[in-house]
Amino acid sequence: MKKIPMMLQLAVILFCIMAIPTAILTWYSGAQIIENSEAAIGESALAGLNANRKLNENALANLAQDTARLAAANVFEPIRGFETYNEVNSSYSNYTRAKSVMNELLNLNRRVDGVSSSYFYLTDSDYVISTDNAITTLERYEPMSWTTEALKDQRGISGVWVPRRLASGEHVVSYVYPLNRLSSPTSGLIVVNMKESQVGKYLNTAEAEGSSSLLLGADGKVISHSDKSLLLTEGFELPFVQEILNQDSDEGYTFRELDGNRMVYAWSRSALSGWWNVSWSSMDELMAESREMQGNIILLTGAIIVLGTVMAVVLATWLSRPLRQLVSNIRSKSGLEVASRNRNELAFLDMAFKRMQEEEEGLFRLLQEREEDTRSFAVHRLLRGEIPPRIAEVFPEANYRVAVVSIDRYRVYVGNTNVETRSYHRYLLNTKYESLFPEGIVAHSVYHTDGCIVIVLNFASSEDACSNILIQQALESIRDESLELLEHTVTIAVSEVADAPEMVAERLLEAMELIKQRIIKGAGSIMYWQEEEEHSRKYLDSENSERRILNFLDAGDLDGIFKELENIRSQISTEQHISYDNIMFIYHQLIGTTIKHLRENHISTGRTVMGKGDIYSVLAAMDTLDELEDYLQALFREIVQNLDRGTGETNHGERVIQYLKDHYKEEIVLKDMSTEFGISYSYMRKIVYELTGKSMIDYLNQLRIDKAKELLLDTDLTIKQVAAEVGYYNVQSFNRFFRKYEGMPPSSYKTAKSKGS
Repeated sequence: MKKIPMMLQLAVILFCIMAIPTAILTWYSGAQIIENSEAAIGESALAGLNANRKLNENALANLAQDTARLAAANVFEPIRGFETYNEVNSSYSNYTRAKSVMNELLNLNRRVDGVSSSYFYLTDSDYVISTDNAITTLERYEPMSWTTEALKDQRGISGVWVPRRLASGEHVVSYVYPLNRLSSPTSGLIVVNMKESQVGKYLNTAEAEGSSSLLLGADGKVISHSDKSLLLTEGFELPFVQEILNQDSDEGYTFRELDGNRMVYAWSRSALSGWWNVSWSSMDELMAESREMQGNIILLTGAIIVLGTVMAVVLATWLSRPLRQLVSNIRSKSGLEVASRNRNELAFLDMAFKRMQEEEEGLFRLLQEREEDTRSFAVHRLLRGEIPPRIAEVFPEANYRVAVVSIDRYRVYVGNTNVETRSYHRYLLNTKYESLFPEGIVAHSVYHTDGCIVIVLNFASSEDACSNILIQQALESIRDESLELLEHTVTIAVSEVADAPEMVAERLLEAMELIKQRIIKGAGSIMYWQEEEEHSRKYLDSENSERRILNFLDAGDLDGIFKELENIRSQISTEQHISYDNIMFIYHQLIGTTIKHLRENHISTGRTVMGKGDIYSVLAAMDTLDELEDYLQALFREIVQNLDRGTGETNHGERVIQYLKDHYKEEIVLKDMSTEFGISYSYMRKIVYELTGKSMIDYLNQLRIDKAKELLLDTDLTIKQVAAEVGYYNVQSFNRFFRKYEGMPPSSYKTAKSKGS
């Protein structure tokens, strides 16, 4: 490439810039045209299929509605008593009544196009009334056994559609509508036979030329098809049908290859009947215009590429002229080797600028080093015990102090914020902290570890009381600003003064150790390191308290346990020089002793103790004694409740049952009742159900209804008085519940029992 003239390279580049995007655009647009055309055809096929399906559904629904209206008209009531064909023909009057039924069936046939015939069959009779054979005996008509199978799983008053073939060879879709007490006083059934050809006509109403349609039942049987030989056969055996209908969607379209032809298949399932409508068409005919359009676009693209090639050469010559003149001038005036004349213009310029680049790299490295964030880097190194170069530029004074700002209840803070929010908070806090210290005190802050920001203070004199006051005021401002931003308090620990940078890392350890005293001092404190405290710390032992807590635990005495926990906290709080490790040991030892005691007494700790995860880690993450005590109180409360639950369930249940029996006449608020018993509402419902087999509401209402029955039979009280006597202040509610439990209203119950006695 270096020996190819720049003008030729530029011409090739311009050609590629024009030709490649044009070719890609042509390919993409052609592919999009085909894809969009196929999608439009698929959507159109699905829309047409849905239109045909709805037309067919409407026709069948209208026929079903007309059949239901005929059943509700009681036209069959006059012949309900005619059980034999001879009875129908025994008199002119009887025959006329049967004839009127046949006329109604004929009217039903005329309301919907395509009805082949219909008939009525009276249950247990030996005749049918039909529109094709008039009134005839059952043995001369088709058998009724198929209707029994069709109605086997039917519930309610609606009918069922059954595709079948008549004895005459005609294929129909029969609507079988049972008459029962819900729909008519007469028991029997109406059968209406819709021609399969009419169903097929509905299916093909909106189909394009060359399209085919198929109607499948929910069981896969072919209900309608242009090939009549396939009617009532297994439709899933047809090409692609089972594969398509096994998809999760109730409607859609897809493309398949069939005998070398690309086909579009559309399917839609009826929500009413569960039948599948399927149509398919050849894509080759439907896509003819789209493919012709794609070919025209390709020809046009070729012409554009040829024209672009000519333009690329012209533009390359014109655009490269200034650069060729520049190279000519550099060659004539520079001291570069003559051998460079064999290279193209860009290669020559590359060699000329390499010398400039080598000189710039040294300058860039120097600028990069000077622009580095020296301050932040120096602080981190200082905290690690290293002395960074040019430390005087960052910390010009002789004395140092380290302040650690720790977010209280850090686990809660992390749970309420995301990573981005916490990072933003750190940025704001670092900026604010450094600006809150007055002139004369240099402050640089960095994020140190989870929930902790370290501020390195640098000042002139360690004996200046004014400086200490100013530092205290700045730390108070830090505490207030942090609370406002984080909505969490912070605890601040300040180390002793260091007079050399080498001691800063040691002062950081002091401040981090001092933060642990938050558990005694409380959240939101500002604490200063006192060296003498470290040497005078006292060790506390809680063995006696542990023994008393275990005794209270065996006795189920929560108050005693809580009082002993309070004694432990008070003892720790009053001891000024106790260490954090000693405090953690006391509580860890208490938890371990409790678990050991429960296991020695064969009491499961899985749900109450071990189910809470690593309890020791939870305790270590707590900031104050109050948090520790609250957590342990909740833990021991749950342990005692679990110990009492085994023996208390029966007692609770008997008390609740007796309470309902004593107070059923009153207006009982069940949730207030559970509070009165000292148990949860859900637990109270559970134990009542286990003892009675009924819900609390049902059991309470049953008590009231049982008492109401006694009052109805043994007193002369009115219904309203009885309702009020048993706790119903609304007669309608009393009637509703009485009917629910006794199957009749209270007035009917009283009348029936009075007659029986």
